[in-house]
Amino acid sequence: MTEKLRAFRAHVKRLWPRYALVPLIPFVAYALLSAARSDLRVEHVGAVVLVAGLAYTGPRTKSLLAALYPVGLVGLLYDGMRPLKNLGLSPERVLLCDLRALELRLFGFEVNGFQMTLHDWFLVHHWPAIDLLAAFPYATFILASLACAVFLAVRDPAAMKRFTWAFFATNVAGFVTYHLLPAAPPWYFHTHGCTVDLATHASEGPALMRVDAMLGVSYFHGMYSKASSVFGALPSLHCAYPFLVVLEGWRSFGPRLRVLSVAYWLLMIFASIYLDHHWLIDGILGSTYALVASLVLRRLMPSRSDAATPLDLSPQSSGHVSAVEAE
Repeated sequence: MTEKLRAFRAHVKRLWPRYALVPLIPFVAYALLSAARSDLRVEHVGAVVLVAGLAYTGPRTKSLLAALYPVGLVGLLYDGMRPLKNLGLSPERVLLCDLRALELRLFGFEVNGFQMTLHDWFLVHHWPAIDLLAAFPYATFILASLACAVFLAVRDPAAMKRFTWAFFATNVAGFVTYHLLPAAPPWYFHTHGCTVDLATHASEGPALMRVDAMLGVSYFHGMYSKASSVFGALPSLHCAYPFLVVLEGWRSFGPRLRVLSVAYWLLMIFASIYLDHHWLIDGILGSTYALVASLVLRRLMPSRSDAATPLDLSPQSSGHVSAVEAE
């Protein structure tokens, strides 16, 4: 046992000449904090095990961890927001009818002498097929983001790192905005009017309720019952993620993937309106956050001549890998 431990320590030393424990610190610290709050869950322990496995198995998994690490940090931030969801929040600070008034002024239209938004119109004009179509991007946006990251890992590792760190930066900016400019979603206005109730629980909204009922599942209800905040509609991160896929995947995508990625982003913007989850203002601001994050990361992490070399995850990809495996 002592010999195996000594060999493992030597292996880790080769992988991480310095700062070997740094990758684990945020995840172990959060697990300990959750345990102290009596809120330790299996996913907290699983995250620690997964990070340790990727960090200390070999050079290939270490590279994969470095690329995906920002996504893990987003998970920590999202889960960590739950106890802080009402930090600095008061009914007077929540943007509700004033945000709707701005939406009306910018994108409203008149029907039978009444000013209304697209959300108002879709509230009474909806169809099962469009319900399902709009639910598709809402059910797959995380999967689409991870698929893009994996695709870029193979085709353009530099773009993958920009994508994951831009993903992290966009989420941080979004979370900060939620507290600086808390905003109610359209479904809240249509349910509660202009009265802000901080005790309101998050909801999937009427359209996704119809989808759950149509499919005989409680998928969206379960998803939104775990949401950290009701008043985090501005900006729409649902719209930000697909636009990041477009921005960072564009150079590596062929014509078909380019068309599909843009169509997916536009479908998400439509879905956020049709499902009564975001004002169009929210979607535009979310996409703007994604654009700014991408531009900043391109400055901080510019492409180099070797960045276009695909990430080779085969055992022959590195002499160092072979040396480690030969031990």
